[in-house]
Amino acid sequence: MAVSVKIMSLTVATLGVISFIFGVVAENKKPASGTPIPGKGIVICKYPADPTVALGYLSVAFLLASSIAGYFSLFYPYQGKSAPRGAMFKSSSFSIFFNIALFTTGLAITLLVWPTVTEQIHLTRNVHQNLETACPTAKTGLLGGGAFLSLDSSLFWLVALMLAENAREDYFDEIEEKGASGEPLKNDA
Repeated sequence: MAVSVKIMSLTVATLGVISFIFGVVAENKKPASGTPIPGKGIVICKYPADPTVALGYLSVAFLLASSIAGYFSLFYPYQGKSAPRGAMFKSSSFSIFFNIALFTTGLAITLLVWPTVTEQIHLTRNVHQNLETACPTAKTGLLGGGAFLSLDSSLFWLVALMLAENAREDYFDEIEEKGASGEPLKNDA
């Protein structure tokens, strides 16, 4: 089965939606705080069992998979024909959406990894010398924001893929016109 733009777009969208779902569920399952258990000069924080850390890492993994698939789908030689990257980046709209997709991917990774790692640290380092500790958890809202940015990122990769397909068609049309007339095209500036 040959790889087509449709298959790649479905892959990017599916992975992005799965990342979004995992991120939202991780945000909803995160406890507000732990229960402090006082000891002799220490406080041990007991947290309820929750899948926040695992779901956060799964959300990051699917975001990375979606973004990698999105990036490679832009430059894949569909139907055995490869267009040079320079021809793609001649299109200003492609360049803009490509950079927006990269930026939202980076921001989504940041907003998903930061609270996930923070939550994991809170769960593993649960003994405190401060007797007034309130047994904190990761900042509320970051996982949800990262989940929405993950979905946005996959949508921007899809827009970039559509624009790449247009740029690829323009490039091959230009090549065919040059080959038919035997002379280079003149710019209509």
